[in-house]
Amino acid sequence: MNYLAQAAAVRAFDAMADAYDDVFTFTPIGRAQREQVWRFADQLFLPGMNILELNCGTGEDALHFGQRGVHVTAIDASSRMIARARLRASGLNLPIQFSCLSSELLTALRPRVFDGIFSNFSGLNCVRDLYQVARSLKFLLASGSSALLCLSTRFCLWESAWYGVRAQFGKATRRWSGRSVVRVCDSDVEVLYPTIHELRNVFEPWFRICGVSGIGIFVPPTYLSGRLQHGGRVLENLAEIDRIVCRLPLFRVIGDHMLLRLERTNA
Repeated sequence: MNYLAQAAAVRAFDAMADAYDDVFTFTPIGRAQREQVWRFADQLFLPGMNILELNCGTGEDALHFGQRGVHVTAIDASSRMIARARLRASGLNLPIQFSCLSSELLTALRPRVFDGIFSNFSGLNCVRDLYQVARSLKFLLASGSSALLCLSTRFCLWESAWYGVRAQFGKATRRWSGRSVVRVCDSDVEVLYPTIHELRNVFEPWFRICGVSGIGIFVPPTYLSGRLQHGGRVLENLAEIDRIVCRLPLFRVIGDHMLLRLERTNA
C-alpha cells in the first residue's frame, strides 16, 4: 500500500467534504447521474438485505438504500465525509452504520458476510491496488451475490470534446494513459482508470462481470456545463438518451463513468 498517496487522497476528501453535496450531490447533473445508478441498484439491493458500501462519501446512497429498508454498512477513508454522512442521517432512524475505514483495510470487517457490495462515483479509481480490494471482497460477499461498482472510464467523450475544442489537450487526454494526478483542494490525488479488460483480470476468478452500463454518456460531468446545472428539459432529454443507449457496447465505455455488476463465484 502507498501510504503517502492514500494520505493525500484522504486530505483532499476531508477538505471537500463540506462542499461536496453543493457541487455534486444536489446539482441537477449529479442527481441525473445518480438516479441512473439507482435504477440498477434498486433491482439488486432489496429491503431486508445487508449490503456493504465502499467510499460512501456524504451518505447520499446509503440514505437512499436505508429509506428503502436495505441495511447498509457504509465506510469511507475520510473522517470528514463520515461526519457529514452521520449528520445527514441523524434522527432518521435508518438501518445504516457509518464507519471510517478505507477500502484497503477491508479485512477489518471479517468474518462478516454481506448480501451485496456497492461503490459509487469513482471511489475505487483512487485505490492503487484493486487486486488487494478484490481479494478482500471475496471473503465479504456471499456466493452468487452481486457487487455493483461505478468507476470513471478510461475515455470520457464529453471531457475530451469539451477541453479539446478549447485547446486544453492535457485535460482532454488526461485519462487516456490510465493514470492521472488531479489537484483536489490543494492535494495531488492519483487517479487510475482501469479498462473493463483490466478489471476482469483483477476480479477473476472470485467474481465474474455480468453487465456493464455507461453513466453520464450524454449527461455531462458536473464540472463541464454551467447551463445544464439548472436542469430543465434539455437535461431530461439527455438523461433519457442515456437510459436508452447505456448498455450498448460502445456507449457503455465513453461516458463519465461505467457501472459494473459483478457476481461472486464459488472460487
